[in-house]
Amino acid sequence: MIAVTRINGTHLVVNSDLIETVEATPDTVITLTTGKKIIIAETPDEVVRRVVAFRREIGRALPRIVDRQSGGEADRPK
Repeated sequence: MIAVTRINGTHLVVNSDLIETVEATPDTVITLTTGKKIIIAETPDEVVRRVVAFRREIGRALPRIVDRQSGGEADRPK
């Protein structure tokens, strides 16, 4: 999930897995896989940065989650 700001200043959290396109028209428009469109204040580049950061965080958390579920050490490079 990523946090964005509608152009009216209200905050919104978007499921990044549902983002189909992000375009500047000149306002930034996120189109979701559901067909819904959201106009936001952030630039397309900022949306991409936030999605990448979110996915990196998920990637970092995954070994810890697997480790807890298995009750042992997850296989990780040392």
